[in-house]
Amino acid sequence: MRGNPGRTATLDATSGAAAQVRSTLEAVFDAVAETRADTAALLARMAAEGRRPASADLAALRPGLHLRLAQDELVSGIGFVAAPGLLGDVPAWLEWWQSGPDGDVRPLLLDLDPARSAYGDYTHWDWFALPRDTGRRTVTGPYVDYLCSDEYSLTLSVPVTVQGRFAGVAAADVYLRHFEAAVLPLLQGLPAPAHLVNARGRVAASADPAHLAGSLTRGPDFRAVLDGARPGHSHGMRLMPCDAIPLVLVVAES
Repeated sequence: MRGNPGRTATLDATSGAAAQVRSTLEAVFDAVAETRADTAALLARMAAEGRRPASADLAALRPGLHLRLAQDELVSGIGFVAAPGLLGDVPAWLEWWQSGPDGDVRPLLLDLDPARSAYGDYTHWDWFALPRDTGRRTVTGPYVDYLCSDEYSLTLSVPVTVQGRFAGVAAADVYLRHFEAAVLPLLQGLPAPAHLVNARGRVAASADPAHLAGSLTRGPDFRAVLDGARPGHSHGMRLMPCDAIPLVLVVAES
């Protein structure tokens, strides 16, 4: 039986585009993983000393955070977000640094007192809750990041554990406009309309006018596609997981 050359070419193009999306975001996840490693090592040292960490102790993370902001042009903000109760002096804390409009590095300064601030409880937001609950790395958004930048953003996050206990998340922000600039040429080069979605079906970038960035793609079980790490089909769409990146490339089928 002879194969379908056109279908094979489409599959190859889709697979190649998914691999390039993976390459684009893997460097950001590398920066997040380095932040997790630094944080876990710091917290483990303090546990070995028999003392509870305080917010001032997290200043030791700053040289690494500043370096990662300078090294990866996609990273607009990066840091560690502590689980409530981890620190002895404050109920919640973000050791978070971001690039300013002039390329300077500046801290994120927030009032996290739950009695005064709407940001006092960040534990329900997906970028915190999903790594905590699943133990997996996560791509959240795009969403308007009112906490850090007021920019339409993606957040890449991973859980931080110390002695088997969840301590918080290491994370990095990527402005959507920068992510789209990196991946839209890949999507536009495919032979059919295409877009990228996260595990919950939220569109992260799109070259398909029927699926705009920030909207939801309903129907397929994108988490199952990611868990299976295998291409699939659903509702007239080809679904291609982006390897170890928790995004699915969705391409319309004729």
